Amino acid sequence: MAPSPGSIARYLARSDPVLAGIIRRVGLHEPPVRPSGFAALARAIVYQQISGAAGASILRKVRRAAGTRAVPPPRWFLTSTDTTLRSAGLSPQKIRYLRDLAVHVLDRRIDFHRFPRMTDAEITEHLSAVQGIGRWTAQMFLLFSLGRPDVLPTGDLGVRRAVQRSYGYRGLPAESTVQRIGRPWAPWRSHATYYLWRSLENIEPAIAASRAGRGRP
Repeated sequence: MAPSPGSIARYLARSDPVLAGIIRRVGLHEPPVRPSGFAALARAIVYQQISGAAGASILRKVRRAAGTRAVPPPRWFLTSTDTTLRSAGLSPQKIRYLRDLAVHVLDRRIDFHRFPRMTDAEITEHLSAVQGIGRWTAQMFLLFSLGRPDVLPTGDLGVRRAVQRSYGYRGLPAESTVQRIGRPWAPWRSHATYYLWRSLENIEPAIAASRAGRGRP
């Protein structure tokens, strides 16, 4: 039986007093698990290096062009013209990435049925054979699509900003610093990562509450 979000939060709070404060501030959470497979990786590629709103807009246009309510299947990206894909807002680079992913999935070089038997490192290496899928994209897939519990994306800007603010660093901490700070969170570093992200959403209310508690404007 899998541990409850509450028991995981208590484990993390005992392992790190700073993280304990974050958990108290943002409340109980657990990473949401999204659809897996081709759709999840295609979505990750679409969202690379653009805002969430821009990514959502492009995905809506892609679905409209394909006449589907979900991310179109791999073959659609291979049979659609460049003009169709560009009109949905996809850059030439992302069109190339999505088509390479589609080829890898259709010829089973990427076989999602094998993933439950593979380690996080093996899956990351497996996915990196696809153009446009690097360590960060693979880690997001592990965390949100496969629900792997111990993923710590040390290079993620949001994670580094959260560590900077919560642990008192003047500048963005190095990946090695994030890795060191996160060691006590194992084997639940995915959950710790999600709390760090949520701490950024709540940073302004937390500052306001702190000032109010000290009687400052």
